[in-house]
Amino acid sequence: MNLKQFISETLVQIAKGIEEANTQLKDSKAKINPPGIATGGQHDSAVYGFLAEDEPDKFRKVVESIDFDVAVYAVEGTETKGGIGIMVGTIGLGSHGKSESGKSSESRIKFRVPMVLPQA
Repeated sequence: MNLKQFISETLVQIAKGIEEANTQLKDSKAKINPPGIATGGQHDSAVYGFLAEDEPDKFRKVVESIDFDVAVYAVEGTETKGGIGIMVGTIGLGSHGKSESGKSSESRIKFRVPMVLPQA
């Protein structure tokens, strides 16, 4: 997988993950990446901003910052069965009874998703 494919696939998976989470939370008061966020003036690093309310007598809802730091491992090498391949994702060494030798690298993907958490 080249860098362009990696970046494209990563961004697509993040966006689809946000859409899927919003679909699963449609009956909840939680909102992921909602429109109408005011981000200026806060001093708390966990607070991304505030969401404007439709009703003037309601308090503004806090939009939290959900930070992700994901490690992605890429392995290029040969297995004892023979062949060469590249695998990106979670690696469970020895889980399939095969051994690998070759090059491996770790990439980190850090991103932030704004979210309104449900309030009691």
